[in-house]
Amino acid sequence: MSRYPHELSIGDVYIEPIIPVTLLAFILAIATIGILNKLKLSRYFYAPSYIFLAIMVLYILAIDHFWIKI
Repeated sequence: MSRYPHELSIGDVYIEPIIPVTLLAFILAIATIGILNKLKLSRYFYAPSYIFLAIMVLYILAIDHFWIKI
């Protein structure tokens, strides 16, 4: 078994693994920001858009480390 991720194939179309990982991280970041908004913790952040990007990057790194395992 190779340590490097392979392309995902759907029919005859090859998709790089970063696309579903980014999509999943985006959905998880939206859910996290929604929870922070509901708990009114987002008012303590200076720039919420940067926090969204930071959370999304953290999810990408976590998915990469635990799921893809490069």
